Amino acid sequence: MAKSREVKGAGELTQIGDLITPKLVRQIKRRSGPTPIQQRLIEAAALSVEQPDAQFLLYQHTVFCQTSLPYRNPGDDARTWERQNGDVHLKVLAGEAMHPDEGRFVQVGLPFGPKCRMVLMHINQRALVTESPKIEVEDTLSKFVRKVLNLDPHGRNIRVVKEQLSRLSASSIRLGIVRDGHALTVNSQIVTAFDVWFPKDDRQRVLWPSTVSLSLDYFQSLMNHAVPLDEAHIGALSHSALALDIYTWLAQRLHRIPAGKPARISWAALHGQFGQGYNPEHMSKFRQVFRVALKEVLMVYRAARVDDEDPKPARLYSQGGRPAWREKPAKGLTLYNSPPPVRKLLK
Repeated sequence: MAKSREVKGAGELTQIGDLITPKLVRQIKRRSGPTPIQQRLIEAAALSVEQPDAQFLLYQHTVFCQTSLPYRNPGDDARTWERQNGDVHLKVLAGEAMHPDEGRFVQVGLPFGPKCRMVLMHINQRALVTESPKIEVEDTLSKFVRKVLNLDPHGRNIRVVKEQLSRLSASSIRLGIVRDGHALTVNSQIVTAFDVWFPKDDRQRVLWPSTVSLSLDYFQSLMNHAVPLDEAHIGALSHSALALDIYTWLAQRLHRIPAGKPARISWAALHGQFGQGYNPEHMSKFRQVFRVALKEVLMVYRAARVDDEDPKPARLYSQGGRPAWREKPAKGLTLYNSPPPVRKLLK
């Protein structure tokens, strides 16, 4: 029996799981080259120029650079989203839309995620280039989806993009800015009047609306408070809503910092701005996720001068007669005056 078992073992095929250990997987990944996300970041960094052509610019409203929309779907029951950062306040109210089959108003959820942000940037760009709140989007949005998002504009994935456009169109926003003792409040919808519905059959082509109309309040505010962004950078960061928010925040913030007077931002403040979904009592997880996104942002926004203050080495203390290791918590980020990723059209 022993011999037969030995012969049998020698003749059997070894399970692949017994050969490929976690360590070997890591080695294979390192040797197989960069991931698609890493490749996009590398290419965007290599293509970075001091002043990109105007046709390769996107724009975001300064309020959305300092606050943020949800990173993930907050759920159908969530009808209000509110964020504040210093003197800037954002409130988004989920809306309703007339359903073509049911003949009644139905609730539409809050906009969320990276595609929502990028679609809004594209709409902003078209409005500013044409200097009109009414813009043609059928062809330009398809090209944008193909080039920047790298998605088939007629495939199943494009439904996610149009869903975010639908959520943006149905929602109402309130933008609040306090500056130099004056308070500006914008109560409006970003997008008005277009068909937000699309075929349920995946085999049918998803048609964009031919035009989108921005509310006059939002359009006028955008004309005065738009932050230009590099399209290549946005495309490279398109996988992460957090990375997009960090990038747009630094794009409008760094060039405003006085030279020689760096700004220090605590981890508590960073959590208040970017830490949606992370328990403030367990800051280490948020710091870990934030640092990954920040590293990706700094790969493409190479002119940004940002220092991440690591915690000091742990020290041995005596506690109740027993030795105990303690380390001081990481302080946060230090921001230095830096040129913006796009120098054009800044006021």
